[in-house]
Amino acid sequence: MIKASNFGQDFLWGVATAAAQIEGTATQYGKGPSIWDTFTAKNGKIKKNHKLDPACDFYHRYAEDVALVKHLGFKVFRFSIAWSRILPGGRGEVNQEGIRFYHNLIDECLINGIIPYVTLYHWDLPQALEDEGGWTSFSINAAFNAFVSICALAYGDKVKNWIVLNEPFGYTSLGYMLGIHAPGKTGLSNFFPAVLHTALAQAEGGKILRAEVANANIGTTYSCSEIIPYTDSDNDVLAAKRIDCLMNRLFVEPTLGMGFPTADWDVLEKFQIEYGTWRLQERMKFDFDFIGLQNYFPLTVKYNAFIPVIQAWEVKAKSRKKPHTAMGWEINADSFYNIVKQFAAYPDINNIIITENGAAYHDKLDDKRVEDPERIEYFKLYLAALLKLKNDGIKVTGYMAWTLMDNFEWAEGFTARFGLVYNDFKTQERTIKDSGYWWKEFLTI
Repeated sequence: MIKASNFGQDFLWGVATAAAQIEGTATQYGKGPSIWDTFTAKNGKIKKNHKLDPACDFYHRYAEDVALVKHLGFKVFRFSIAWSRILPGGRGEVNQEGIRFYHNLIDECLINGIIPYVTLYHWDLPQALEDEGGWTSFSINAAFNAFVSICALAYGDKVKNWIVLNEPFGYTSLGYMLGIHAPGKTGLSNFFPAVLHTALAQAEGGKILRAEVANANIGTTYSCSEIIPYTDSDNDVLAAKRIDCLMNRLFVEPTLGMGFPTADWDVLEKFQIEYGTWRLQERMKFDFDFIGLQNYFPLTVKYNAFIPVIQAWEVKAKSRKKPHTAMGWEINADSFYNIVKQFAAYPDINNIIITENGAAYHDKLDDKRVEDPERIEYFKLYLAALLKLKNDGIKVTGYMAWTLMDNFEWAEGFTARFGLVYNDFKTQERTIKDSGYWWKEFLTI
């Protein structure tokens, strides 16, 4: 039987959350609107037209929720700072009420022996900055740097563990190319400048933290998926290679000083030429103390000439009769093992933390209990793969489950339940699921 003690005394166990998904109070206490407040107000953008506010009302219930983190036995609580709660207009005047809230949250963690891991940007760009072009505008970098400086100076004496960006490929592709996430923009003419400015932001944010916070442990996080060709045909293999360039290599390689992966895809070569990205290669480089990886599924892809640009198409897990979660995401712990090894193969990555991993299922509250055996089996599979990584010499030093409690799951609204704790969104009553109790036991043996 796998147990936490197999991983060593210093291994970090935690749960991850994000401000926009849990806080609520979107228009209260001096907070300005974010792109997700604007996006969710539009009909048809979110499943069942769910609205962002009040989410989990974490703003008022943070003490109760930090107590849950402690009760379940976790030592790390990862949360993000809402940019528009600190700077309602994206830049300029600081909202002291927002500053105070995160001080209170950080203090609550420390009082309870919980280590705060603070994410600076988890997708909730101030709407005022989006009105100027958001991540497509060169001015975003100065605004982001100012935000990082404010947070570093405000909390750097208490918070030593920082994550600059959450899943840059996620928000640039879904929000600025496909348009299915906020702010809903589409096309390469939006995607490529957003990619460039994001690659600059992750490095410059790291450099500011290094300068402003003594003894800081600085990371950034990437979503990652093993990309598997559907067949061994040349067309499918090349299609998989293109998707790998986008999903796994696009942001980590500039961080490592390698620039964008232009040699393996001519579209990225054209991007480099058009935007002169080689001139910015040094600015995009930063030596992070750790790299966060967030894995939920592999992708099996096949060549499709009718798909613009990438000429690739996902072959869904369901159609291949593979086990999958309620989101349709393939359950494949071997693939998790493979993609972490792929990142660990970069010579300059010597510390990896799994900053998100988890599964959504159709959880039901029945007589004050939530039975979720599928989620427990999911964690058992993935933690066994994680232990194999450690035993094979890969320096993985922590794991954070997604997520503490059911929350607003972006375009899925409140329909996708990932939590270890069930949340009744009408009453905000929390109920620990069987998987939460499983974690509590796991962490004590």
